[in-house]
Amino acid sequence: MVKRIILLGAPGSGKGTQSQKLCKHYDIVQVSSGDMLRAAVKASENPDSNSTLAQLGHKVKAVMAAGELVADNIIIDLVKERLTHAECQNGFILDGFPRTLDQARALLEAGIDIDYVVEIAVDDEEIVHRLSGRRVHQSSGRVYHVDYNPPQVSDTDDVTGEKLIQREDDKEETVRNRLKVYHDQTKPLINFYQSLSQSNNRGPRYYAISGIGSIDEIYARILEVLE
Repeated sequence: MVKRIILLGAPGSGKGTQSQKLCKHYDIVQVSSGDMLRAAVKASENPDSNSTLAQLGHKVKAVMAAGELVADNIIIDLVKERLTHAECQNGFILDGFPRTLDQARALLEAGIDIDYVVEIAVDDEEIVHRLSGRRVHQSSGRVYHVDYNPPQVSDTDDVTGEKLIQREDDKEETVRNRLKVYHDQTKPLINFYQSLSQSNNRGPRYYAISGIGSIDEIYARILEVLE
């Protein structure tokens, strides 16, 4: 059965990890808005290409050159183009889109069918603890956590003995700002999809699952609602 899925959840809720596991399990692809933008720009740089993707890439480059955000209609066109690829016929997970209510409405109006919307629900304070506790070995990318996966010696990489760092994105103030953006812009999607699920038999089925527990425990909860 085709699986067309949107995963919702705050930064640090585990969407990326769960997306990878689901893609492997169902043999479906992850459709990332960032990857689509990069592919469009690359296609536009081929002077011999007049494909739909290349044409969209020219629009994307012009918007970025002006220092503006790429408009929803361009993102929707990129999504529609990407979903025409043969590898998407078995299903997909939308990654990083929709982010706002306007984008969700545009997705609906474009006639792009979604089967499931799954929210990975995690309390804000747990998110702050997860992200602000991360420490990274900069040159290798090894990731530790002060509580969940501590190094053998505090703030020191197990392999090289070099100092670990806390990334700017993981600092508590930054995490709380990211959560504020999520609640302001993305959280309304939950109400939108809940309402759509209840009022429209042809709409996606909406489920909220707890994002607390091990990766495998959370994954099992997602599979339960998808199957």
